[in-house]
Amino acid sequence: MKTFQNTFLRLGLVIGTGLIVASCSSSKESEQDPRPNIIWLMAEDISTDLECYGTAGVQTPHLNWLAENGTKFENAYVTNSICSPSRSAMMVGVHQNQTNTQHHRSNRNIPLDTAYKPFTYWLRKAGYTTVLGHHGVMDKGRKTDVNFKHTPTGEWDGTEDFGLFDNLDTIRSSEQPFFAQIQLKATHRGDWWDDVRERSSDPVDPEKVELPPYMADDPVIRLDWAKYLDQMEYIDNEVGMIMEELEQKGLADNTIIIFIGDNGRCNIRGKGYLFEAGVHIPLIIYDPRKKGQKVNHQLVSATDITATVLEYAGANLPEYLTGTPIFKEGSGRSQVYSSRDLWDEVMEKSRAVTTDRWKYIRHDKPELPYEVGQAYLEFYRPAVHVMRRLYDHDSLSPSQAYFFGDAKPTEELYDLKNDPLELNNLALSPEYRTIKKQLREELNTIEKRFSTTGPLEIEHPGAVDVLKWLKEEKPSVYKQIQEGKEVGYKKYAAQYKKHLNE
Repeated sequence: MKTFQNTFLRLGLVIGTGLIVASCSSSKESEQDPRPNIIWLMAEDISTDLECYGTAGVQTPHLNWLAENGTKFENAYVTNSICSPSRSAMMVGVHQNQTNTQHHRSNRNIPLDTAYKPFTYWLRKAGYTTVLGHHGVMDKGRKTDVNFKHTPTGEWDGTEDFGLFDNLDTIRSSEQPFFAQIQLKATHRGDWWDDVRERSSDPVDPEKVELPPYMADDPVIRLDWAKYLDQMEYIDNEVGMIMEELEQKGLADNTIIIFIGDNGRCNIRGKGYLFEAGVHIPLIIYDPRKKGQKVNHQLVSATDITATVLEYAGANLPEYLTGTPIFKEGSGRSQVYSSRDLWDEVMEKSRAVTTDRWKYIRHDKPELPYEVGQAYLEFYRPAVHVMRRLYDHDSLSPSQAYFFGDAKPTEELYDLKNDPLELNNLALSPEYRTIKKQLREELNTIEKRFSTTGPLEIEHPGAVDVLKWLKEEKPSVYKQIQEGKEVGYKKYAAQYKKHLNE
């Protein structure tokens, strides 16, 4: 197993010694409430790129163990390919377009409609203590990132009090059963990727990775992919640390672990797009009460995870939920509805419906190309810069060049059974006219059900100003970015802030 030197990996969910005694004994309190503890591990910006999903070059032994002893889901999808809308949907259990939370980093000062409540409200009502974060993971795992007024901790009434969780990191001896949501940040694009790679005892070999065919086989792109898998191995170590802690504190036999991604990898066709790389995410559920490897092929929406947590807890399932408990008999779904709206300075409107075989995508703004030079992404996707140059020299294959066209098609249709990498758009093929019409009508019906209108308050993306400043004031640094070098966004954001104050 690989290790990471001098990292922040350490046991960190602070639990009072009284709980250790209670969890290892037959105390009256334990007998009265045998319900399981639940830990929801939310990994940022990952597609199904784990070893247990067949990805080459990466080692994820702890997640492998969870998959081998729990349930690995092959067809889990998020409702949005960007973090804050996706997280908003999971936090409420309702598709983000129904709650006016679909635009990234918006409406942070506008309360959630009082018809809805975060699912942690219902867990509290059911007697669970809700906890955010873990001392031992990168940045303590306390990210909330939802598009409505909220505070990390405190009471919730939705009008004056907006606390999502009870505690940060800490569970006291009297607070069992508990629910903990822990964010695993390392896989999110960030200036720490090189540091994590340098601290690995055995960094991923760029020559051993397998790139998807829609990405050019270039040394810069291979190295970037290897760094991404280094982060995957780092969060696997974090998962192992949490599992070890549960064992040491006598909680392993009564704690359910859910591992899920919040959206796909931040790369070509991934985060921000409705392709598989953007919305198809890993999902593993380990229930120690039901050990044994299972592979589940049913369609799952991320909002189903919310309903499943409430079901595990014996909590009330409000009627407004758009998700259903995964393991409830007859709960299977025929499709997952995903959408893409505002992300930073780019106002987009794309919709997708995914079935067990097909994906249909509709772009209401086809004039916007896939690659629009979004400021934040300019700092963090070396593959885009490399492939832009290759595109300009007509050196990309058709599947690689597809991403860099001047516009998008209005409709896309993919046969996921025979074309899981979505290389062949069938939308214009007469042979598939019937299924396209069927899915188009289904998407229109779903969209009407989930659509909403409401106020929109947008946060200005700072990356826009930093990139403009670099282009005008530090052209040599801007040139490095264009060459595919990651110069460090935070470093130059700090310099830009200092420049403004001079």
